[in-house]
Amino acid sequence: MRKGLSTLLISLALSQSGLAQASTLQSFRATYSATLEGGVAISADAVRELKQLEDGSWIFNSSADAVLATQQEESHFTYNDEQIRPLSYLYRREVLGKERRVELEFDWSKQRVKTTVEDKPWHMRIPGNTQDKLSYQLQLRKDLAAGRTEFSYSVADGGLLSEYRFKVLGTERIATPDGEYDAIKVERVRDESSGRTTHIWFAPALEYLIVKLYQTESDGREYGLLLNHLEQK
Repeated sequence: MRKGLSTLLISLALSQSGLAQASTLQSFRATYSATLEGGVAISADAVRELKQLEDGSWIFNSSADAVLATQQEESHFTYNDEQIRPLSYLYRREVLGKERRVELEFDWSKQRVKTTVEDKPWHMRIPGNTQDKLSYQLQLRKDLAAGRTEFSYSVADGGLLSEYRFKVLGTERIATPDGEYDAIKVERVRDESSGRTTHIWFAPALEYLIVKLYQTESDGREYGLLLNHLEQK
């Protein structure tokens, strides 16, 4: 009973939020501090930016720069009736001069995605609600605002179709350089054999923007992300 009541209260709190009824996306630029610990702590600056193009579609860009490495992701998508639909996705990582590049192109008329890695393309059929590895994060924000507490997304992931599952754990007060925020704590649900844990905190006051992320890899490495500054446009 207590667990069921707790879930109900969280759901009510989400659905009654003033932002829960928002049906549009808002452009923003957010900067984060990122840390990676694998015996040696590595600090990086991360930037996430969402903007609308003249044709009404959207670009969501995420980038991180460290001393010896850079990483960029970009999702081009449309947004209608509370649903994110990706059109293309780019992943690029460069470490010590060596580059890895992955490109996805979605063809919704045929419900297929073309994945290109190192100039080698292949095609895969996908269900109608498939996301890319960046766009699902925006869809998760929208679903949180709608009051949901459990989530499942089909994600085109490097030539495979993966299921990303999440659940709401509760609320916590998160202190960031940009201020303190009441945040919804969400856990990614993985198989017990995975050995990886991921927790993400979303702030309702910021339209469910990610204010903190913490992940532990199976080898013990830890990865963290914390909001530094937000510009809403």
